[in-house]
Amino acid sequence: MASNTLVQSRLPNFVKGELRWFIPDVAAMTMRNVLRYRRSPDLLVFATIQPVIFVLLFTFVFGGAIQTVTDNYIDYLLPGILVQTSLFGATNTGFGLAQDITSGLVDRYRSLPMARSAVIAGRILADTLRNLFVITLMIGVGYALGFRFHTGIGYAIGVVATLALFSHAFSWISAFIGISLNDAETVQVAGFVWLFPLTFMSSAFVPVATMPDWLQVVAQVNPVTVTVDALRAMSLGFGEIWGNLWQTFAWAVGIIVVFASLAITRYRRLT
Repeated sequence: MASNTLVQSRLPNFVKGELRWFIPDVAAMTMRNVLRYRRSPDLLVFATIQPVIFVLLFTFVFGGAIQTVTDNYIDYLLPGILVQTSLFGATNTGFGLAQDITSGLVDRYRSLPMARSAVIAGRILADTLRNLFVITLMIGVGYALGFRFHTGIGYAIGVVATLALFSHAFSWISAFIGISLNDAETVQVAGFVWLFPLTFMSSAFVPVATMPDWLQVVAQVNPVTVTVDALRAMSLGFGEIWGNLWQTFAWAVGIIVVFASLAITRYRRLT
């Protein structure tokens, strides 16, 4: 009876504290990070320049040498570039959180009556919105170079929605790294250490069948491969859509469940 009374006495405080203010706090933190991009437009400019350079380099330098299932290499390339852009954009989450921690901003949040997990969730949501902006812009660049959706507006929306989920999932990994390392420069380096192999050991830029046998085994189970293949199927109109799509969804949900709990637990210990 005493234990039940203790639980009942604690539950209202938790609901009124963490859960009650979670949604408005997330909205406030998201707006704070979005306004940061508006006040520093160079952050968006440089976040866009890199994927544009990748598109131009691969299209005009490597496009004529890489044999793919399509005659137009940009149709094959752009889904891979979009996934790469989403992954690289996700690293900003860890970088930004590490900056907030080292600058003392997180200490100010601790003194406020707000849900602590909203700091991470708001940052990730803002970065997801930023990634959606960059992805939309990259699709426009792709169209200027000859890329086309061959399946209609419904699948085009599905491509963008899949990229948003994929980006959101990997932002949680970046958040965990940023909170664990606490140093912005170290977080930036550590983020690309695992992102580059994950991206290039996939079907993002070349068919998996052209890789060595041992690497094909790795590439075929790579979440980047299944996501890129799903996007290509949705944009080109041929290939396995639903098989790759459910694997992408399973990877994303699994990553969110694991790394959201790790990141939030780590943040609670920190604060």
